[in-house]
Amino acid sequence: MKAMWKNAALVLLATLVSGSALAAGVVGTWKTIDDETKQPKALVQISESAGGELSGKIIKLFNKPEAVCDKCEGANKDKPVVGMNILWGLKKDGNSWTGGKILDPKSGKVYSAKMKLEGDNKLEVRGFIGMALLGRTQVWERN
Repeated sequence: MKAMWKNAALVLLATLVSGSALAAGVVGTWKTIDDETKQPKALVQISESAGGELSGKIIKLFNKPEAVCDKCEGANKDKPVVGMNILWGLKKDGNSWTGGKILDPKSGKVYSAKMKLEGDNKLEVRGFIGMALLGRTQVWERN
């Protein structure tokens, strides 16, 4: 009987740990890959607020590190892309994070965003308009 309770406790503990590991799994540094050249484009640092929302900022550009967001509007207009917050407002939704926004510094456009961890080292990030039918998905790699 003790062995059964011990096994049940271990299963419960493993379930709780894996759930929190999944939530924390996206926090860290991710390498974005250019859609056209398939070469590394930027490093994005994803962090989680006390309220559980994810945000991400560019911490390095591999090409043109001095680039500014000349097509952005508002506070980001003509600001350096390195250090710019490009991902915000994502909240945990099952195995995904949804409800956020993502900025494309190249076009200056802001899109709805969602993302999902694929294994330990791949993050599927989707920027879209409307009901997610029109958009683009990138796979970021853990750095």
